[in-house]
Amino acid sequence: MRSPRHAVVVAASLALAGCEGWQSSLDPKGPHASAIHDLFWFFTAVCALVWALVVLALAWALWRRRGLRPDPLSIQGGRERRLTIVVSTLVALTGVTLIGLTIASYASQRRLFGPQEARLTIRITGHQWWWDAVYEDPDPQRTFSTANEIHVPVNQPVLLKLEASDVIHSLWVPSLAGKQDLIPGRQNLLTIQADRAGVYRGQCAEFCGWQHAHMGFLVVAQPQQDFDAWRNQQIVARAPPDDELRKQGEGVFLSSTCVTCHTVRGAGAGGRVGPDLTHVGGRQYIAAGALRMSAEALAAWIVDPQGVKPGVHMPATPLRPDQVQPLAAYLEGLK
Repeated sequence: MRSPRHAVVVAASLALAGCEGWQSSLDPKGPHASAIHDLFWFFTAVCALVWALVVLALAWALWRRRGLRPDPLSIQGGRERRLTIVVSTLVALTGVTLIGLTIASYASQRRLFGPQEARLTIRITGHQWWWDAVYEDPDPQRTFSTANEIHVPVNQPVLLKLEASDVIHSLWVPSLAGKQDLIPGRQNLLTIQADRAGVYRGQCAEFCGWQHAHMGFLVVAQPQQDFDAWRNQQIVARAPPDDELRKQGEGVFLSSTCVTCHTVRGAGAGGRVGPDLTHVGGRQYIAAGALRMSAEALAAWIVDPQGVKPGVHMPATPLRPDQVQPLAAYLEGLK
């Protein structure tokens, strides 16, 4: 029998899939995704036409074979010349078709990977199994890190610098751009742009281990004013706890093994192994899309991460029963 926790994880995964439109390259919401969409339908139309012509030619050839067969040794010069012309013409048309498809593919790649000016640069590092997003800025005080949720302004190209810390991953937001690998020791570049506000689901598209299927993330496209407000809020340190339960939870956080791996700016926690938790309560999901954000989900994740996401590298945190609720409330309030 499946556990209630399993049902929670399944429900959260289904909810994560229900973002803006489909999670599909056939539902483009940006210029780069539109280029891939147009190329896909062009290839499909050409291949469908070729297939239809081949089927018609086969049907015509089978129809011509009805009745008695002529002597295979007899040669009809005029017929042989006509057949030679037809076959040569079809071979030439095949070559022209392949060259045309190659040119169309090259033109689309120039549109996707050509030089573009981006006002926003985000360095994304793939880990087993979550995404670290660092918003770069010439002013170090305006640089910050978030996890598994990428906010971008609408109608602006955003440059993603892609890296990996362990194995090869692949970042894919079907509605906004194509796939690009994240390779250890190498930095790849990808530009994305959203033409309208919305929440778009992305995922790892390269098998990277046990929890590859649960390595999702969200791209939240916002109007410039809303994005600026979100970014300014992310830059500041955490607000001090405003109630007794959360004050107790901060004490639990700082006295437990949480500080070994996680950062909470302004609280004295500076771990670099796991995600930055300074504003974790403002995210829609935790554990790279495994659970929707709530105090209950945080408690389940802290107490038994292997039960939620088997194979994950986060260890269970040894806590007394009376420490779990304050800690979960504290983290949920970090917005």
